[in-house]
Amino acid sequence: MRLWAISDLHVGHAENRAIVEGLPSYPDDWLVLGGDLGETLGHVRFVLETLAPRFARLVWVPGNHELWTTDDGLRGVEKYEALVALCREHGALTPEDPYESLDDGVAPRLVVPMFTLYDYSFAPAGMLPDDARAWALEAGLVCADERLLDPAPFPSIEAWCAARCALTEGRVSEALEALPASHSGETVLIDHFPLVEQVAQLPAIPRFTIWCGTQRTRDWHLRFRAAAVVSGHLHIRRSRLVDGVRFDEVSLGYPRQWRRYARGRAPLVQILPRAVE
Repeated sequence: MRLWAISDLHVGHAENRAIVEGLPSYPDDWLVLGGDLGETLGHVRFVLETLAPRFARLVWVPGNHELWTTDDGLRGVEKYEALVALCREHGALTPEDPYESLDDGVAPRLVVPMFTLYDYSFAPAGMLPDDARAWALEAGLVCADERLLDPAPFPSIEAWCAARCALTEGRVSEALEALPASHSGETVLIDHFPLVEQVAQLPAIPRFTIWCGTQRTRDWHLRFRAAAVVSGHLHIRRSRLVDGVRFDEVSLGYPRQWRRYARGRAPLVQILPRAVE
């Protein structure tokens, strides 16, 4: 059994919808959908309806775009809960469901979909969120989330992030403690947002990192014995090692990006077992 991954499908773009429709079928394998499938419930429904019949299991985590308040009128936690319900209708695992294990023929690994958000801490040490936003603005950067991502009922995105990290940290710790002795005890950690700052590198817009993650997760790949860490958000597909752990960024991205950078590359990234390179 293999684990595949893709994120940042942005199916509001017709060319990206065509790519989703053309993805291969692997009925014995699992597929990670790493967030930013689109901006509306309709976008997410299209991806689920198209891909659920092609895989044994879908695993979904939310991106920032899915959480935007759009013409569906939903916002904050209400929007997130509606997305979770939609995914469950199509049999997809979400960050709110019990974690399940996948055995790739090498070892069973606990598949951990997460939702952590960001808190502006991928910035120079000591900066508060307001300072970080001002620092990014000096470079002409303002994320659309500042207009469109409403954290209600939380007072701020960073407060929502803190709550999500605390919840996730507890759940993963409990799940690992409950594993049978026969289990490898290893995990595959899945989040739309990079878990460590050194992965959140954006050469063209380096100060955009403040919208890319949180220092709260900086050691999770070690604490939770990750065999692999999967993320999206950056629209720069790449793999790298951090502390000996493989981090895979699996974005498709906008048409202008994949036309330029991903020509000839298969849209899906194989996470487990690791393909021979």
